[in-house]
Amino acid sequence: MKDEIRDDAAKRAAADDSDAHDKALMTRMSGGDEEALRELIEKHQGAVYGTISKMLGDPVEAQDLAQQVFVRVYRAAGSYRATAQFKTWMFTIVRNLVFNEHRRRSRATLIPLHAPDNEQSGSGGSIGFELPDTVNKTPGEDALRKEMMRAVDAAILALPEQQRLAIVLRRYDEFTYEQIAGILKTSVPATKSLLFRARETLRETLRDYLESK
Repeated sequence: MKDEIRDDAAKRAAADDSDAHDKALMTRMSGGDEEALRELIEKHQGAVYGTISKMLGDPVEAQDLAQQVFVRVYRAAGSYRATAQFKTWMFTIVRNLVFNEHRRRSRATLIPLHAPDNEQSGSGGSIGFELPDTVNKTPGEDALRKEMMRAVDAAILALPEQQRLAIVLRRYDEFTYEQIAGILKTSVPATKSLLFRARETLRETLRDYLESK
């Protein structure tokens, strides 16, 4: 128990240090420091681009929107006020751009939402339930795993946008409930409700795969 408490305290301290660094970069950017912008992009571009890609299912469009995110961050540097975590504030911009783009589009192309085959993704466990684990099994079982992952991709992309973003932020970017609530402009209980409904929908959609465990 004491080890868990120390681990949690260490994670919070690391998150606070990271947030303080982000806010210091924004202060430098407000003075026109382009090196600070480069540092900020290098630090966050993976998470920003990845989230947009998973939300839209379009890696090309994601590149353009990710650039727009950092352009908006840079332009807002002079008026930025550190009233919340920087990452929460930045992903609010991500949310706005993604939701606007999502409403503009009528269809989206699937891209993988799971980790590459050479990485451990938990077989969907972080969604809130387990899919059958077929890693390092026979070719037939490996093909089944890939089919399941495509089904997971499709099921997540079919979720309502609020639920989809909550799942993506929680599953892939490991945001806290409080951070997700800040990004979605809602309460923590409402965020938990969104995630519950999303997971229930995914369980129903993926029932055939779950029952094959």
